[in-house]
Amino acid sequence: MTYKLTLFDLDYTLLPLDSDHAWGEFTTALGWTDAQTFRQRNDAFYAAYQAGTLDIHDYVRFATAAVRAHGPQAAQQAQARFLREVIEPAITPQALALVQAHQRADDAVVVVTATNAFVTRPIAQRLGVDELIAVELEQGADGWITGEIRGTPSFREGKVTRVHDWLRARGLDWSDAEISFYSDSMNDLPLLERAAHPVATNPDARLRALAAARGWRVLDLFTPEHKEETA
Repeated sequence: MTYKLTLFDLDYTLLPLDSDHAWGEFTTALGWTDAQTFRQRNDAFYAAYQAGTLDIHDYVRFATAAVRAHGPQAAQQAQARFLREVIEPAITPQALALVQAHQRADDAVVVVTATNAFVTRPIAQRLGVDELIAVELEQGADGWITGEIRGTPSFREGKVTRVHDWLRARGLDWSDAEISFYSDSMNDLPLLERAAHPVATNPDARLRALAAARGWRVLDLFTPEHKEETA
């Protein structure tokens, strides 16, 4: 029996925002960073991500600097407030319905994101998804995050590696699983190409054109009419 696995990117796929970028804006609003300096660097990193040139290690050091400085107690409080004030209003019924449809079909459902697990684990759980593949943060001797990445970052080709590791931990290989993968980003092309059922979800112009050329499903999840195209 084939193991059915459905993978979801998170930012701009299940959420109509980038959770990492939004977290940075949120902590700036808390007064944890200088607004102008942080926003300029945060926007520059995001532009590099969109262009496919992001150095994920540099970005994670930058993105976690403020939360590392404020410590775990303040971080947990901010994390809960971020989920309540920023993420909760952004979760749409159609995103929840899509996840739940795959769960009702007895698919194993996993969120696979290039955003770090501190930001995304509560979001995945709020979406009803227990399995998360995210950028894992190294912890120091004091148990608090250091700003470095532990293991392979789930970014670009790293998503393929991390999904392979996830399968292997369950005694499975690619050939054992029928994989669907929903993503908005050209950064996820390596994993889209490995999936049996790639779905370009809320894609930008480049991914939309590629999906049309390859006959992939295209799903515009956040449009009022929630439209789907097949090339």
